Amino acid sequence: MVVCGDDALAHRLATELSDVYREQVILVVPDDGPAPREPGRRVPRGLRALTLFGRNAMTTDRTRSSARPPGGTPRLVAASEADDALLTAVGVQRASALALVYEDDEANIRAALIARRLNPRLRLVIRLYNRKLGQHLEELLDQAASVAAPELGTGWLDASTTVLSDADTAAPALAATAVAGTSKVIHADGLLLRAVERTPPGRGEVADTGLCTLALLSATSSDPAGNDGSDSSGDQGPQLLPDDQAVTAATGRGIVALEAVRHPTQASPRRLSATALPVASLFSRRVLWSFAAIVAAVAGLAVAAWVTTDTHPLNAVHLTLLDLFAIGDPAVDESTDRQLLQLLAGFVGLLLLPLLVAGLLEALGAFRTATALRRPPRGLSGHVVLLGLGKIGTRVLGRLRELDIPVVCVESDPEARGVALARQLRVPVILGDVTEEGVLESARVHRAHALLALTSTDTTNLEAALYARTVRPALRVALRLYDDDFATAVYRTLRTTHPHALTRSRSVSSLAAPAFAGAMMGRQILGAIPVERRVLLIAALDVAGNPRLEGRTVAEAFRPGAWRVIALDTTAPGERSPDLSARPSGSAGARAPGLVWDLHPGQVLGPEDRVVLATTRRGLAQLLGRAPR
Repeated sequence: MVVCGDDALAHRLATELSDVYREQVILVVPDDGPAPREPGRRVPRGLRALTLFGRNAMTTDRTRSSARPPGGTPRLVAASEADDALLTAVGVQRASALALVYEDDEANIRAALIARRLNPRLRLVIRLYNRKLGQHLEELLDQAASVAAPELGTGWLDASTTVLSDADTAAPALAATAVAGTSKVIHADGLLLRAVERTPPGRGEVADTGLCTLALLSATSSDPAGNDGSDSSGDQGPQLLPDDQAVTAATGRGIVALEAVRHPTQASPRRLSATALPVASLFSRRVLWSFAAIVAAVAGLAVAAWVTTDTHPLNAVHLTLLDLFAIGDPAVDESTDRQLLQLLAGFVGLLLLPLLVAGLLEALGAFRTATALRRPPRGLSGHVVLLGLGKIGTRVLGRLRELDIPVVCVESDPEARGVALARQLRVPVILGDVTEEGVLESARVHRAHALLALTSTDTTNLEAALYARTVRPALRVALRLYDDDFATAVYRTLRTTHPHALTRSRSVSSLAAPAFAGAMMGRQILGAIPVERRVLLIAALDVAGNPRLEGRTVAEAFRPGAWRVIALDTTAPGERSPDLSARPSGSAGARAPGLVWDLHPGQVLGPEDRVVLATTRRGLAQLLGRAPR
């Protein structure tokens, strides 16, 4: 397998394929410096650094690849770009899968077209941020593969090209962290899976397991010196997919349970994309109160005229309005009370004229700024402060608004890609550096529910989180951090300093890498559920030909610590959609064939079935026959 990329996702993906799935991997990374050249030979631009490894060594290694044991450390190749010469040199013609995970969409598309021409049977996994372009590209590459190799079946073509976005893969987990701190959500078959952390009601008791238990949390969660979720935690760390005996014995420990399965509520389009300006926002409070005072004064003058002149109430109102606009006859020969009321009405009319001008100017200014960025309302509270509107922040913003959660964004670049979405959704945005004094206060962080620091710089995220904690010690904080050791140190320090506040550190590449690796293996990964510093996968797998599943009951197919069947796809094999996460659910009446979530332990898995599994990464590798004995 070949992985081409220029950031942390490429390295994590190559490590995932090598360590977990035991695949032979070549990792192509950018060439940062000039490469040595052989005398008298011109090196193609895409192969400048291949001479570092030696052409003879590369040829010998290819001839002996069949004798090598599976897995091992990924071989590193440095090249400026993934062009025709490079892909040919790394053996794309004989590779089983190619992952193109450059940050530049154009570079991924260009390399994908070249790779499809070199090897029509190659499984392609492409990283693209543009969803619509990704759909068209996937159809184009699948059609090219079917034309070049017509003998390939439709089942293979369904997995021949997969377009993924690391932002879309990580956004649900990040948004769920901000919403509930401990919740994870995954869409499948038009339904919503919700995994939630639950703590035991008392010491020595077991937490409610809900529908099923997905994981046991670290026993060191209350120990400031513990290593929550790290590999050094040992038996005290999180246990993924425990059996019933382990859950019963783990008294006092929190669990991650599958809480409910329901149809996702569609957010109101009017609330998400409403561009209509509310009438109340046209005028300020001062103008509204001034209008109210004028109306009260006119009503008082009308009542006084009705009482003093002994006329009909409607006639009294009419006379008062005529005096207010200075179009009535002077009360020269009338009583003193009538004359006094006329003077007062004229005075109120003088006050009404500048008030009308002020209201007109305010309304005009409100209409002119209707498409501009909103400012946070003064009384806003219980919202989520989102730092950074890049690729990840934009997707998280959309997910939070789909859940109808109030958000205030902070971004230093006014041309960031998420600013346009925030303007469309009428989300308040603060333009400024989060490290500067007063920026987080403008976002009302002292009354916020959670802080999501998703900028591309670890130190900026950490500085913003530390400052927010000084403003509000109990604030829920989720950090985007790349380095695992740094994230562990930050997590432990913040937890020790603020033991009653919730702190989470998330790595986008670690959340996205399992989905990309699963796509390279030709399987559908529906999502990833972070359990502290580990990841639990939700995957779809065909039962046919798998001895660990076929012919077994749901209870017999359960392997503690490895995988667990949580749903069964009853759709006929010829009518199944290759993408469970995008398939619409059945009607509200007679339930159409689809995923069945309430499975009986004695349900037998047949060869025509497809199951949805909660599995670890190594468990999925074992199911695919990739793990070492």
